[in-house]
Amino acid sequence: MAPVAERTQQAILNDQFRSSGQGVVLTGGIQSVQDLPGLLRAITEFNDFNEDNDPWKEHDFGRLNWNGDKVFWKIDYYNETYDEWEDPLLGCCHRVITVMLAEEY
Repeated sequence: MAPVAERTQQAILNDQFRSSGQGVVLTGGIQSVQDLPGLLRAITEFNDFNEDNDPWKEHDFGRLNWNGDKVFWKIDYYNETYDEWEDPLLGCCHRVITVMLAEEY
């Protein structure tokens, strides 16, 4: 487990990334939800983190109920070529946020 100060920095970076609306990947199922632009806006504005849904205080995962659909979003970290996972605390990484229906997880 990373020190608390690093996790806090990671949460800040994840919040900045998520609020930018960039690097979003949509699964096949999520593309059928009602008001997709509204859902993406809700994800960029998401701030309901607590001990139950963010125990590591990284702000890298969220759950929403959206027009009757259970939706998950997850931030992952990749190297420059996007072919391997990159530790976000060890150097430069590229963040990607995947938005999916809960049943696609």
